[in-house]
Amino acid sequence: MVIGVVIGPESDAMSIIDRANDRPVAQRSAGGVAPLVRSGEVSAEVLAARLGRWTQGEGTLAARLSDGVAALISGGELRAGDRLPAERGFAAASAVSRGTVVAAYADLAERGLVDRRQGSGTRVAGVATPAIASAQRPGRGEALFSASPNAIDLLRTVPQLSDLAVQLIREHRPRLELALLPETDPAGLPALRELIAEMYCAEGTPTTREQILVTHGAQQAISLVINALVSPGDVVLAEEVTWPGVTDSVGLRGGVVHGIPMGHDGLDVDALEVAIARLRPVAIALNPHHQNPTGTRLPAAARHRVAELAAQYGVPVIEDRVVAGISFDGVVPPTLAAERADAPIIVVESVSKWAWAGLRIGWLRADPVLVRRLRAARQLADQSTSVPGQLLALDLLGKAVDLRTATSRIHGERLTLVRSLLAEHLPDWRWIEPRGGLSLWAALPVGSAGAFSRIAAVHGVSIAGSAAFAASVLPDDHIRIPFTAPDDVLTEGVRRLGVAWREYRDALSDRS
Repeated sequence: MVIGVVIGPESDAMSIIDRANDRPVAQRSAGGVAPLVRSGEVSAEVLAARLGRWTQGEGTLAARLSDGVAALISGGELRAGDRLPAERGFAAASAVSRGTVVAAYADLAERGLVDRRQGSGTRVAGVATPAIASAQRPGRGEALFSASPNAIDLLRTVPQLSDLAVQLIREHRPRLELALLPETDPAGLPALRELIAEMYCAEGTPTTREQILVTHGAQQAISLVINALVSPGDVVLAEEVTWPGVTDSVGLRGGVVHGIPMGHDGLDVDALEVAIARLRPVAIALNPHHQNPTGTRLPAAARHRVAELAAQYGVPVIEDRVVAGISFDGVVPPTLAAERADAPIIVVESVSKWAWAGLRIGWLRADPVLVRRLRAARQLADQSTSVPGQLLALDLLGKAVDLRTATSRIHGERLTLVRSLLAEHLPDWRWIEPRGGLSLWAALPVGSAGAFSRIAAVHGVSIAGSAAFAASVLPDDHIRIPFTAPDDVLTEGVRRLGVAWREYRDALSDRS
């Protein structure tokens, strides 16, 4: 991972009926990357190619072939239930004798990696991936809400209310006539759903009211979608560092999140395509606009390619746009759903980051069939969203552009303050300049973020590092610094971090 190491303070499968958009799409290859498995059947030719130079090395050909297939199983490319090629066809594709394949399959069966049954062929029994699974224990996000008593809280990104938001909240007069009849609809008030759809249309994403489901915040929307798409053992792709609400939700379903590498502009889309073809994910969860925690913004060409991949492979994308509107240069990219109408993209947003964090009103935009399915699941969870909250959201959404502009200005100024504080107290830390959002992702020059966070806690500052955000196993070398606290709190918090850092750095020097 290369995020946060180059810029410092001195420089600037969802089924057809559940698809997220209108036109059915089939999972297929793209960009010349052939899928290893189609409809549960492993291609002999593609499997032989994927194994590479397996004939080189120690041991018999059968043992080496068995080890090569075992590696694909442990890496997640071959999964439980996949049927391996017939012995004769695989032998021909691999240029070995049928006896070599028979012996390799027998060895895999003895190791418990495949099941062999007369008449049904050889199927993968499936194994867990220990390194990934151990990194994704559910509940990691709880650490972001566990600031030490009497400590300065630099864990959460709770934005400051703008003067406009305060004014709108104080002047709000609920339009009760909108809520008398449909107030218990799990999908949300019709007037609010209509307004959200109109907002998307104005931004370039054609949307109808039937495509909107109102939720208690964006996290509930994410959880509802993941619960609908993910079963035990399923793979979900995400950025290699991401909001733990995604990884925790997948983990609670028994799924595994596979992290995709990131660069200075966010997700590596080439790596995403390879992972789609190799791992056959049931969903892709992305935060492409002012990503939390890195602050990166995916370029236009990369956003378009993500939509192309979603359509070509038929893999649903959960697009988190919660902080898309908090932009320091005024650029608010369109939704991924606007890039290609037939791409199965589910857009998730809320008012929490640009209006009022205490108002738990969020929503998702998806295909009407999926919305109806999630509406039923929502009814079982909590029946419906607070009607008073939805009525207030009507007022706030009516001023969405102005509220986002005000919030961007406030936190752009806070970022300027944090940059100056880091230059003064932590001049050897490095980061990529965030183009929007609410946090800065800083790389430590030496040491462990986890160990340093414990030293910081002794000095009265609660911070979160790489472990809270890692989708995959990553170097423990980054700290997220939200710039949402009041100026005096930020000033004192970074000062204390500087004191803690010098203590920690000196201790490292003494041990070396």
